[in-house]
Amino acid sequence: MQIQESTHHFTASDGTPIFYRHRPAANGNTDRAIVLLHRGHEHSARMMYVHEELRMDDFACFAWDARGHGHTSGERGDSPSVGTTINDLDQFIKHIQREHGIAPENICLIAQSVGAVIAAGWLNDYAPKIRCAILAAPAFKVKLYVPFARPALRLAHQLRGNFFVQSYVKSHYLTHDRARQYSYDHDELIAPAISVRVLLGLYDLGKRVVQNAHQIATPIQMLVSGSDFVVHAAPQHEFYNNLASPIKERHVFKGFYHDTLGEKQREEAFVQIRRFINERFAETAPTVDTAELQRYLSRREADRLATPLSLCSPRGLYWATVRAAIKWGAKFSEGLKIGRDVGFDSGSTLDYVYQNQPRGTNTFGTWIDEIYLNAIGWRGIRKRKYHLKQAINLALDKLHTARKKVHILDIAAGHGRYVLDALPHDRLPESVRLRDYSAVNVAVGQKMIAERGLEHLVSFEQVDAFNPENYKKMKPKPTLGIVSGLHELFGDNDLVLQSLKGFGEAIGKGGYLIYTNQPHHPQLELIARALTSHKDGRPNWVMRRRSQLEMDGLVEKAGFHKIAQWIDDDGIFTVSLAVKGAKSPILSENKSDETE
Repeated sequence: MQIQESTHHFTASDGTPIFYRHRPAANGNTDRAIVLLHRGHEHSARMMYVHEELRMDDFACFAWDARGHGHTSGERGDSPSVGTTINDLDQFIKHIQREHGIAPENICLIAQSVGAVIAAGWLNDYAPKIRCAILAAPAFKVKLYVPFARPALRLAHQLRGNFFVQSYVKSHYLTHDRARQYSYDHDELIAPAISVRVLLGLYDLGKRVVQNAHQIATPIQMLVSGSDFVVHAAPQHEFYNNLASPIKERHVFKGFYHDTLGEKQREEAFVQIRRFINERFAETAPTVDTAELQRYLSRREADRLATPLSLCSPRGLYWATVRAAIKWGAKFSEGLKIGRDVGFDSGSTLDYVYQNQPRGTNTFGTWIDEIYLNAIGWRGIRKRKYHLKQAINLALDKLHTARKKVHILDIAAGHGRYVLDALPHDRLPESVRLRDYSAVNVAVGQKMIAERGLEHLVSFEQVDAFNPENYKKMKPKPTLGIVSGLHELFGDNDLVLQSLKGFGEAIGKGGYLIYTNQPHHPQLELIARALTSHKDGRPNWVMRRRSQLEMDGLVEKAGFHKIAQWIDDDGIFTVSLAVKGAKSPILSENKSDETE
């Protein structure tokens, strides 16, 4: 039977058209699919043989050309960021569901090398509910044979900006298959160069995903090439060992080069892939509640950070020195002073970070403040504010489309700046109700409301977000709820559920909830050992990271279902939009490519 193949484009969040190929299932089945992600430098046409040789006639096949590859636009081998490419994958899966009617739980993802790293990043950051994933030779850490190549590239990138490096990999280091070698050498769509920002971004993503693999519960099959000249094997095994997936398996293929799925003896791998996919689809889509496992794993980390260090130990002495330096720096830096006075997790600190205007008692103090404000965590906070604005505007679009009145409720608004800044001047909501537990935050927020002349529209009151009684008998009933930066401060899921279920009771069917999460932070120990919390003013601000899987699960228990998500390139903060009621079709946050 001749295989019919068609080519299409879907629209990414930033409006970029992404090329992809589609083959329907040979037996006419329309409800399940295999999605293929190609290696770096390559494109979708070089992956379609996988679908052919698997001979799984009841699966449709989709394969994309990632940004900067094949027929997709963009400079060859480049992307605005690795995070952008991960978001493209999220949009691709939503597009497949929306346009082809195949739900994520009926999708198997097969990805190789760089594509496997992107897939692992997506599984970690977005917690999609796909049926299973096969990761072949994931490039978590590329072998760079030049000494100190990685730090040298990072320094050059800081000094020169983005530039490109040529791949050292020759086709005979990828596969023993002479036909595959020839096709690689003569394929005009192969992109031999890769941008440094993508190369370094892949390394950073790989390191983060390997460390955080305990946040992934998707059934996964790992295929490791035994004689890989391109990527290191150790991070692949570490990733596998860290996985929380209740169903996982690993196969090491002796003598295989890097192109695992394109090797001369690839049928050895295909036998395992075929069996794994058939077993997964013979079972009901997994509905395992992994919240307790996720809580246990991150609880261990939080408990370790909460354990005091002896001042006689090297680490204890180091962190005592850091605390002393912060105390001294607070004499000159305005940001450090605010953090020391009212807590680095306070609404006053966040408002100062949002403004992003370094101030100090003198030039030296302003310089310290600039360094402080440019810390990776604070950059993530500002990106979260930007994503909150996107989420609020998308929710307003949907409410207006549904001809519902917009009544906003934020239960922990801080000073309220991020909400007020997000309100579009041309379509203001019917009402905005801001709340916070801190009297200081409420007073500052009320002043800000008055300065903007919004007293007729916006109210601000001191209320406990965790008291279920405070969500009852609200008039008008909220149609858009917002909770930002609150749940990250509390490790107790039962406490978090109190506020989420309060939202669930207050917001009617078809209303929306915006919520944030912090699945990752590279400065957790600095925060725990040196920064003071607004709760008691002592350096014990210990945060329990929640995986996106865990956070989404809590939101579902309150009656909401996630339909859109944003995340910064460092993978620190997520912003999600969920709808109240029965599970809805996936809706893209891209306005030009969404359907109701």
